[in-house]
Amino acid sequence: MTLHTWLLYLIAVTGLSITPGPNTLLALTHGALHGHRKALCTIAGGALGFTLVIGLSMLGISALLKAWAPALVLLKWAGGAYLVYLGIQLWRAPAVTLRLAPDTRSARGTRLFGQGLLSAVSNPKALLFFGAFLPQFIDPARSLALQFAVMAATFAAMEFFVEYGLARAAHRIRPFLERAGKRFNKVCGGLFAAMGIALPSA
Repeated sequence: MTLHTWLLYLIAVTGLSITPGPNTLLALTHGALHGHRKALCTIAGGALGFTLVIGLSMLGISALLKAWAPALVLLKWAGGAYLVYLGIQLWRAPAVTLRLAPDTRSARGTRLFGQGLLSAVSNPKALLFFGAFLPQFIDPARSLALQFAVMAATFAAMEFFVEYGLARAAHRIRPFLERAGKRFNKVCGGLFAAMGIALPSA
């Protein structure tokens, strides 16, 4: 992976990290309920979960490329179409809301970590998403294992920092989501669609 490709990937990952999703909303909720320090456990669990899902996606992509090298082109265009589809779905989605009912159970770090991990690995769409997203940045002439390691580490780190920032600002972000959540979804949906159109031909 060249520096130019990695920078494009970093920009895309940053946009994806702020897009409303189960782990983003979980970090926001736990930040508001338990404070940003305890929300670190939730976020760390989610980062580990995403790393595991990316690893599974990488194994599948690697096996396919070893079996049929031209598959990368097909993966890129099929993945691009899927990203456009996700963009349209997000554009149409209603504004997200945070439900902050009092949590009567003990907010132990291990429980919060487990919730973050389960939220990341229990979404079957995540595996399909990474299978569509990661091939857009693969250079078949370079080491696949190294590229995958860099992509996984970059995504996990960015997801961690973005979600922690959201958890710290949870009380201030809630009114924004209620007031402008629909417009925010459209912006994020447009980002997905733009990536789906631009990346396969990059």
